[in-house]
Amino acid sequence: MAISSMTGYGRSEGTFEDRSWYWELRSVNGRGLDLKFRLPNGNDVVEQACRKQAQSVFGRGNLQCNLSMGFSEGRPAFSINEAALTQALAHISAIGNRVEVTPPTAAEVLAMPGVLERTADERDAAGIEELSLALIESFREALQSLLEARRAEGAHLHNVISGLVEQIANLTQQAVDNPARTPEAIQVRIRKQIALLSGGQVKLDEERLHQEAMLIATKADIQEELDRLKAHIAAAIDLLNQEQPVGRKFDFLTQEFNREANTLCSKSNDANLTKIGLALKAVVDQMREQIQNIE
Repeated sequence: MAISSMTGYGRSEGTFEDRSWYWELRSVNGRGLDLKFRLPNGNDVVEQACRKQAQSVFGRGNLQCNLSMGFSEGRPAFSINEAALTQALAHISAIGNRVEVTPPTAAEVLAMPGVLERTADERDAAGIEELSLALIESFREALQSLLEARRAEGAHLHNVISGLVEQIANLTQQAVDNPARTPEAIQVRIRKQIALLSGGQVKLDEERLHQEAMLIATKADIQEELDRLKAHIAAAIDLLNQEQPVGRKFDFLTQEFNREANTLCSKSNDANLTKIGLALKAVVDQMREQIQNIE
């Protein structure tokens, strides 16, 4: 049961000295692997390492990886730039000496550019490297959380798709067993149609009737389509048990299933057989929708 979904969510939290953070990873469907990172400035090395980790774990999906960082309790996240504050107050005083103005509030002063700034993270090279390693390890935990979520959803998809493959197998067997495919059944239908159209006044040549029945049976023969359907069913069961991503292969296989179902319907010369073909198309379409979620 190795099916993995492309939809999931992962999260991890961490602290290092006076810094705290949390990773949030979200994954949705995608034709390939598309990684988007949103990290605070100065974390290029962290992003590069985390990107490689994600590429080694996932093959498909659109992944949004967000890192939020702050300071642990006890250290202010912001500080006042005294030089900028002094300059701002001097300008305010100078303007007040020239025109009558309402004095600004403290909040308005703090909102002035450069007055309030984030507390600088003063670390040496060794400290920066240790923090980066802690962030990368925390990302690995979030990645594992996302992987487990995608596998859990994959387990559900495995059960759903297995059930749909079983339905296709049952419908295929119904088509195999359908008695309307035999020349004898076709011959009986021709008799009834001619009798209905002629009012029972036309005498049928048995040899000609047999030839016509054989010709119709040949044109309407679906044995080749049934054989291919059986082969596709075996291939689907094999894909459900493989250990690598199979989404693209399954997508191609559903196209093949749909092609055989269409041909079966076009060749059908019996209402029950057409009904089986339409049911096949409906189940294949359901499977195609589910396949879009598989990695």
